[in-house]
Amino acid sequence: MKYAELANSGVLEQPVYEPGKPIESVAREFGLDPLKIAKLASNENPFGASPLGMAAAERAIRSIHLYPDGGCYDLREKIAEVRGVSPEAVLIGNGSNEIIELLGHAFLRPGDEVVMGAQAFIVYKLVAKLFGATPVEVPMPGFCHDVDAMLAAVTERTRLLFVASPNNPTGMANAESDLIRLAEQLPEHVIFCLDEAYAEYLEQAPDLRAAISAGRKVVCMRTFSKIYGLGGLRVGYAYGDPELIQLLQRVRQPFNVNSVAQAAATAALGDLKFLEKCRVENEAGRQFLCEGLTAMGFETHAGQANFVLSRVGNGKMIFEQLQQRGIIIRPLAPYGMPEYIRITIGTAAENAKLLAMLGELVESGVIADAR
Repeated sequence: MKYAELANSGVLEQPVYEPGKPIESVAREFGLDPLKIAKLASNENPFGASPLGMAAAERAIRSIHLYPDGGCYDLREKIAEVRGVSPEAVLIGNGSNEIIELLGHAFLRPGDEVVMGAQAFIVYKLVAKLFGATPVEVPMPGFCHDVDAMLAAVTERTRLLFVASPNNPTGMANAESDLIRLAEQLPEHVIFCLDEAYAEYLEQAPDLRAAISAGRKVVCMRTFSKIYGLGGLRVGYAYGDPELIQLLQRVRQPFNVNSVAQAAATAALGDLKFLEKCRVENEAGRQFLCEGLTAMGFETHAGQANFVLSRVGNGKMIFEQLQQRGIIIRPLAPYGMPEYIRITIGTAAENAKLLAMLGELVESGVIADAR
């Protein structure tokens, strides 16, 4: 008997998430110097990790012979202080991806439905299918979540509704008023899951704490993988009603977040100088990329996160051409957007290199073929 015959049926139908290619892999494949490769595919922070977080991680590594704090006490206390909630309202995850999966463990069963945008973060769909639920994908005019359409998509079988603002991979953010209206108008049997992975890049992030305090079923998720630059440590968090958080704590594995990650994240929350520098550099890079891409004739959406969306024709072909030249970007065919690529805003040198390489492809006629 084959393993596939022993596996749960849902496993055989589960799509596989394909992350951006690592620098080392591309260097080996094309014989490139890894130090000269620009990875602009995974929305990582090109300016590195929070210096305060790095220093705390270096101190914490001296005690890695000990198990981490299973309750993440210090980190939860710090997040509670920063977010203005109680520590009991905070859950720590192995990246916010784990929290999305924990929501599935706690609230999804076969026959349930999960509402999401058609071009939203693909992990929402993967988690829904993992637990036998049905993903209900709602069209996104202008690449932004349509609150009215999402409300109309809710049925008696809906259990979770996901909105990322800013959205990945399109970069568009919803107004706070729209998100509050969504929270207030959803029926009692639906949990509104607001993914705030890129919220720190907004000038003013939406605040749904009043809706949570009023008893609306809302859970907000954030990550340290983006602006804080701690993607390699895998740490994120959720905040919401303590009753909801305690249910998620029941399905969380013990010691799910390592001690180095906890220490780095706790310190990084106070690294305001680093965050402001990253925001300023990110906005300058966004303007530079958008002006350059538009000048080449590419329809480009600036968004409000740390990446831009550009329509180049055959996205997969452009991805392959750039990769051979030492630039890794993200093709978006898995999101039903084969003509688009997502480009992480890099350093000034990386952004200039990307535009130069694209310019060469335009001049050589490769782009015309891709279109």
